[in-house]
Amino acid sequence: MKKMIIRIILLIGMVISVVGLSSCHSRSATTVPTRTVVDMTGKKVKIPQKVTRVADLWHANNQVVLLLGGQQKLVATTELIKAQPWFTKIDPEIKKAVSPFSGADIQSEALIKTKPDVVISADSGQLKIANNAKLPAVNAMYQDFSGLKRSIKLTATILGGEAPKIAKSYNKTLDHNLAVVKKQLTGQYQRPRILHIVNPTNLNQVDGRKTIVDQWIRAAGGTNALKQTGNMISVTTEQLIKADPTIIIVGNTSSANALKVLRRNPAFSQLTAVKRGRVYGNPQGTFPWDRYSAEEALQVLWAAKLFHPNRFKQLNLVTQTQAFYKRYYHYQLSIHDAKLILAGKNPGE
Repeated sequence: MKKMIIRIILLIGMVISVVGLSSCHSRSATTVPTRTVVDMTGKKVKIPQKVTRVADLWHANNQVVLLLGGQQKLVATTELIKAQPWFTKIDPEIKKAVSPFSGADIQSEALIKTKPDVVISADSGQLKIANNAKLPAVNAMYQDFSGLKRSIKLTATILGGEAPKIAKSYNKTLDHNLAVVKKQLTGQYQRPRILHIVNPTNLNQVDGRKTIVDQWIRAAGGTNALKQTGNMISVTTEQLIKADPTIIIVGNTSSANALKVLRRNPAFSQLTAVKRGRVYGNPQGTFPWDRYSAEEALQVLWAAKLFHPNRFKQLNLVTQTQAFYKRYYHYQLSIHDAKLILAGKNPGE
């Protein structure tokens, strides 16, 4: 009898051991290997070792994902990107990505349904919502050239594969273009006073000093007409009249429309730049070149030739734009399309 009891106890023990081992094996099989990345705020974020699904909630960074060859991993994006004419021309598939927003507000349930491996954003509120949903969330925001390069490297690290190699190449391109401009601007020259207006619908919203806009203005041999500091700040018409810029650049519009809008305004029409017709729409390709854009590498060339045409006679912006698109987007722009981008126009205009 005792032998029977001992056998039963041993049998039960074996069953428990087998079940335990099976359970452990099941858990290890379903555990996703992770790695740690450090975002632009210095926060350490654990993400899957292999990222295949990305929710990119920052308009501008979607362009970076495209540049790095990771667009097929985008499962969530923004309505603005899905409506960006040049982006959708280069990558029509972006229209299929979910936009988990209701107006400007992110919808947590819609975001979760996309099953992202990682969420990328530049908005603290969006990042908090993602964290509350137990989703790895990375802040990719930057404010200068140095930050741009770090943000692109961060995004490449997240995407993996060939992306880090492409990011390294892009950062070299940006540094090269900045060096080319610097070399051509040696010696004595006069810096034009530049005013950068955010968009044609609010002429009093501008970009001041200590911004990435101010950085490319200075790199291209200009000086900011404003003494105020800050990104997308509001100033009075009186302050703009006093600044009296020699060149005005307007974002999110064409050169023709920018000049038309300013000439219609009684106060702005008296500015030196407007009187001389030196008003230009900022180029905009897969994303506007002037602010949070990987095409910032082209922006500094465009601005340098605009400010100092005699020093950059040999610089062909059309071929530069075509080469950039072929190298980083694997897309052959026609001469006509390259000219449209440089003029701030949409496809087909």
